[in-house]
Amino acid sequence: MSQPRPAAARPSHVKLLVTCLVDTVAPAVGFATVALLERLGLTVEVPEGQTCCGQPAFNSGSWDDARAMARHLIDVFGDDGVPVVVPSGSCGDMVIHQAPHLLADDEAYATRASALAARTHELTAFIVDVMGVTDMGARIGGRVAYHPACHGLRGLGIASQPLALLDAATAGATCPLPDAETCCGFGGLFAVKLHGVSSSLLDRKIANIEQSGADTLAATDVSCLMHIGGGLHRRASAVKVKHLAELLAEGLPR
Repeated sequence: MSQPRPAAARPSHVKLLVTCLVDTVAPAVGFATVALLERLGLTVEVPEGQTCCGQPAFNSGSWDDARAMARHLIDVFGDDGVPVVVPSGSCGDMVIHQAPHLLADDEAYATRASALAARTHELTAFIVDVMGVTDMGARIGGRVAYHPACHGLRGLGIASQPLALLDAATAGATCPLPDAETCCGFGGLFAVKLHGVSSSLLDRKIANIEQSGADTLAATDVSCLMHIGGGLHRRASAVKVKHLAELLAEGLPR
């Protein structure tokens, strides 16, 4: 594992925002996230009572519902200043950017929303930018390509961090993914309301994955992996999809 920053500059305790999809569809991602954070010497707390961050309601225009969910999230994670880590760029963007906007005129929650936003970090950004680690000590075999999820890339500006972790784990042997930054077509409710456009984007993404020669596709959002994985399954493709946290955790020395 690469040398982290001096202890004085690093937290020793974090809170995990699990996310709905991790909780209900991909719990292994949550366990992998905990394994990585504990590998860094951190105490990981999973606050009870956490529910949805409010993004689906926000995206559908149900802003009052989204505000209620944001307030609940703030109450659950409290005001103690402990960093919050989330293995999802889309949920991270909701907490970091959208919740403060939604609650800007709420006298009781505006300041608290901004404070929570300031201490919330997407997982790979937390590992690289906060903990100062690019090599977790994991070693991954096979041919791996990386898909940058839209909210992480465009909403949070996460680009180099996942690639740095993946390159270290594969000794630089990642497979370049053609047209990598193009959306996979999921986009939450977009995939339901604009199915034709979504399917077209997915077809192009899958063609590029197959062209890359990868046997595993990594990403940092379960939503994209669920969408892409479904498309690959319908094509009877041998390419597997994995959250980057899972790949790294599986590659840690035992």
